[in-house]
Amino acid sequence: MPIDKRFDRILATPKGFGAFYPLMKRYLVLLLLIFFVAGSILGQDSAPTATPARRRGWLSRILHPFSPEVVPQYKDPRLRGLALDLQITPQTIKLSEVRQLGIKVTLANLSKRPVTLDFPTNQRIEIYLRNSTGDILTKWSDNHAIVAKPVTILINPQERIEYNETIATRDLTPNKVFIAEVFFPQYTELQIRQKFLAVP
Repeated sequence: MPIDKRFDRILATPKGFGAFYPLMKRYLVLLLLIFFVAGSILGQDSAPTATPARRRGWLSRILHPFSPEVVPQYKDPRLRGLALDLQITPQTIKLSEVRQLGIKVTLANLSKRPVTLDFPTNQRIEIYLRNSTGDILTKWSDNHAIVAKPVTILINPQERIEYNETIATRDLTPNKVFIAEVFFPQYTELQIRQKFLAVP
Protein backbone atom coordinates (compact mmCIF):
# COMPACT_ATOMS: atom_id res chain seq x y z
CA MET A 1 0.00 0.00 0.00
CA PRO A 2 1.49 3.42 -0.90
CA ILE A 3 2.72 5.55 1.99
CA ASP A 4 0.25 8.35 1.22
CA LYS A 5 -2.69 5.89 1.47
CA ARG A 6 -1.40 4.48 4.76
CA PHE A 7 -1.22 7.92 6.31
CA ASP A 8 -4.69 8.75 4.94
CA ARG A 9 -6.05 5.89 7.00
CA ILE A 10 -4.02 6.78 10.09
CA LEU A 11 -4.71 10.49 10.03
CA ALA A 12 -8.24 11.72 9.66
CA THR A 13 -8.63 15.28 8.41
CA PRO A 14 -8.62 17.43 11.53
CA LYS A 15 -11.44 19.92 11.84
CA GLY A 16 -10.51 23.51 11.27
CA PHE A 17 -7.40 22.88 9.06
CA GLY A 18 -9.31 22.90 5.76
CA ALA A 19 -7.02 23.75 2.82
CA PHE A 20 -3.84 23.49 4.92
CA TYR A 21 -4.28 19.77 5.63
CA PRO A 22 -2.78 18.40 2.32
CA LEU A 23 0.33 20.55 2.76
CA MET A 24 0.68 19.55 6.42
CA LYS A 25 0.29 15.88 5.50
CA ARG A 26 3.09 16.11 2.92
CA TYR A 27 5.46 17.68 5.44
CA LEU A 28 4.60 14.98 7.99
CA VAL A 29 5.27 12.20 5.45
CA LEU A 30 8.55 13.85 4.46
CA LEU A 31 9.57 14.22 8.11
CA LEU A 32 8.84 10.55 8.86
CA LEU A 33 10.83 9.46 5.77
CA ILE A 34 13.80 11.57 6.91
CA PHE A 35 13.70 9.96 10.37
CA PHE A 36 13.49 6.50 8.81
CA VAL A 37 16.46 7.07 6.47
CA ALA A 38 18.56 8.73 9.17
CA GLY A 39 17.84 5.87 11.57
CA SER A 40 18.89 3.23 9.04
CA ILE A 41 22.12 5.11 8.22
CA LEU A 42 23.06 5.65 11.86
CA GLY A 43 22.24 2.05 12.68
CA GLN A 44 24.77 0.66 10.21
CA ASP A 45 28.28 -0.28 11.27
CA SER A 46 30.65 2.19 9.72
CA ALA A 47 33.97 0.98 8.33
CA PRO A 48 37.00 2.08 10.35
CA THR A 49 38.73 5.11 8.91
CA ALA A 50 42.17 6.53 9.50
CA THR A 51 42.11 9.36 11.98
CA PRO A 52 44.70 12.08 11.58
CA ALA A 53 46.86 13.08 14.47
CA ARG A 54 45.76 16.02 16.57
CA ARG A 55 46.47 19.33 14.85
CA ARG A 56 49.34 21.21 16.43
CA GLY A 57 49.39 24.82 17.57
CA TRP A 58 51.67 27.49 16.15
CA LEU A 59 54.17 27.21 19.04
CA SER A 60 54.50 23.46 18.52
CA ARG A 61 55.10 24.02 14.81
CA ILE A 62 57.90 26.51 15.56
CA LEU A 63 59.61 24.30 18.16
CA HIS A 64 59.13 21.07 16.18
CA PRO A 65 58.93 22.00 12.49
CA PHE A 66 59.02 18.38 11.33
CA SER A 67 56.00 16.61 12.74
CA PRO A 68 53.57 15.43 10.07
CA GLU A 69 49.85 15.58 10.82
CA VAL A 70 49.37 11.92 9.81
CA VAL A 71 51.79 9.07 10.49
CA PRO A 72 52.11 6.78 7.43
CA GLN A 73 50.92 3.19 7.73
CA TYR A 74 53.40 0.49 6.67
CA LYS A 75 52.96 -3.22 6.06
CA ASP A 76 56.26 -3.90 7.84
CA PRO A 77 55.48 -3.61 11.59
CA ARG A 78 59.09 -2.59 12.32
CA LEU A 79 58.53 0.69 10.47
CA ARG A 80 55.36 1.79 12.26
CA GLY A 81 55.66 5.29 13.64
CA LEU A 82 58.36 6.39 11.18
CA ALA A 83 57.80 9.38 8.90
CA LEU A 84 59.90 10.88 6.12
CA ASP A 85 60.42 14.47 5.06
CA LEU A 86 62.27 15.61 1.92
CA GLN A 87 63.75 19.02 1.17
CA ILE A 88 65.34 19.89 -2.16
CA THR A 89 67.76 22.80 -2.59
CA PRO A 90 67.18 24.80 -4.70
CA GLN A 91 63.52 24.23 -5.56
CA THR A 92 64.00 25.69 -9.04
CA ILE A 93 67.32 24.63 -10.55
CA LYS A 94 69.19 26.95 -12.89
CA LEU A 95 71.16 24.43 -14.92
CA SER A 96 73.64 27.10 -16.04
CA GLU A 97 74.58 27.72 -12.38
CA VAL A 98 73.88 24.50 -10.46
CA ARG A 99 75.76 21.23 -10.96
CA GLN A 100 74.53 19.46 -7.84
CA LEU A 101 71.07 19.16 -6.31
CA GLY A 102 70.97 19.24 -2.52
CA ILE A 103 68.87 16.51 -0.92
CA LYS A 104 67.96 16.54 2.76
CA VAL A 105 65.98 13.57 4.09
CA THR A 106 64.68 13.45 7.65
CA LEU A 107 63.52 10.18 9.18
CA ALA A 108 61.56 10.78 12.40
CA ASN A 109 60.23 8.32 14.95
CA LEU A 110 56.80 9.64 15.95
CA SER A 111 55.85 6.53 17.91
CA LYS A 112 56.24 5.84 21.62
CA ARG A 113 58.66 2.97 21.14
CA PRO A 114 62.23 2.76 19.83
CA VAL A 115 62.71 1.56 16.25
CA THR A 116 65.78 -0.35 15.07
CA LEU A 117 66.87 -0.50 11.44
CA ASP A 118 69.48 -2.97 10.16
CA PHE A 119 71.73 -2.17 7.20
CA PRO A 120 74.10 -4.72 5.61
CA THR A 121 76.21 -2.05 3.84
CA ASN A 122 77.32 1.52 4.34
CA GLN A 123 74.42 2.70 2.15
CA ARG A 124 71.43 4.08 3.99
CA ILE A 125 69.46 5.88 1.27
CA GLU A 126 69.20 5.79 -2.51
CA ILE A 127 68.30 8.81 -4.64
CA TYR A 128 66.84 8.69 -8.14
CA LEU A 129 66.24 11.62 -10.43
CA ARG A 130 63.32 10.79 -12.73
CA ASN A 131 61.73 12.59 -15.65
CA SER A 132 58.00 13.37 -15.70
CA THR A 133 57.19 9.94 -17.21
CA GLY A 134 59.02 8.13 -14.40
CA ASP A 135 62.19 7.08 -16.26
CA ILE A 136 65.35 7.07 -14.12
CA LEU A 137 67.92 9.61 -15.32
CA THR A 138 70.45 9.55 -12.48
CA LYS A 139 71.16 7.19 -9.57
CA TRP A 140 73.00 8.46 -6.51
CA SER A 141 74.62 5.03 -5.90
CA ASP A 142 76.32 5.08 -9.35
CA ASN A 143 78.81 7.64 -8.02
CA HIS A 144 79.33 6.18 -4.54
CA ALA A 145 81.21 3.12 -3.36
CA ILE A 146 78.92 0.67 -1.58
CA VAL A 147 80.76 -1.75 0.71
CA ALA A 148 79.63 -4.45 3.13
CA LYS A 149 79.48 -2.88 6.58
CA PRO A 150 76.61 -4.22 8.73
CA VAL A 151 75.22 -1.75 11.24
CA THR A 152 72.08 -1.33 13.36
CA ILE A 153 70.60 2.11 13.93
CA LEU A 154 68.34 2.83 16.90
CA ILE A 155 65.85 5.70 16.65
CA ASN A 156 64.30 6.55 19.99
CA PRO A 157 60.78 8.00 20.32
CA GLN A 158 60.54 11.61 19.07
CA GLU A 159 64.09 11.46 17.68
CA ARG A 160 65.05 11.95 14.07
CA ILE A 161 67.95 11.24 11.72
CA GLU A 162 68.98 13.54 8.88
CA TYR A 163 70.78 12.56 5.68
CA ASN A 164 72.30 15.34 3.60
CA GLU A 165 73.46 14.32 0.13
CA THR A 166 73.91 15.77 -3.34
CA ILE A 167 73.21 14.34 -6.77
CA ALA A 168 74.46 15.51 -10.17
CA THR A 169 72.12 17.49 -12.41
CA ARG A 170 74.01 16.82 -15.68
CA ASP A 171 71.24 14.64 -17.13
CA LEU A 172 68.53 17.27 -16.64
CA THR A 173 67.22 19.46 -19.44
CA PRO A 174 65.79 22.99 -19.08
CA ASN A 175 62.15 23.98 -18.85
CA LYS A 176 60.97 20.60 -17.61
CA VAL A 177 59.65 19.15 -14.37
CA PHE A 178 61.61 16.34 -12.73
CA ILE A 179 61.10 14.09 -9.71
CA ALA A 180 63.54 13.45 -6.89
CA GLU A 181 62.83 10.09 -5.30
CA VAL A 182 64.50 9.02 -2.06
CA PHE A 183 64.12 5.59 -0.47
CA PHE A 184 65.87 3.17 1.85
CA PRO A 185 66.99 0.11 -0.19
CA GLN A 186 66.65 -2.16 2.84
CA TYR A 187 63.15 -0.84 3.61
CA THR A 188 61.48 0.00 0.31
CA GLU A 189 58.31 1.23 2.03
CA LEU A 190 60.37 4.13 3.38
CA GLN A 191 60.25 6.30 0.28
CA ILE A 192 59.34 9.85 -0.61
CA ARG A 193 59.14 11.89 -3.83
CA GLN A 194 59.12 15.55 -4.70
CA LYS A 195 58.83 17.43 -8.00
CA PHE A 196 61.07 20.31 -9.01
CA LEU A 197 61.62 22.54 -12.03
CA ALA A 198 64.78 22.89 -14.09
CA VAL A 199 65.36 26.15 -16.01
CA PRO A 200 68.21 27.28 -18.31
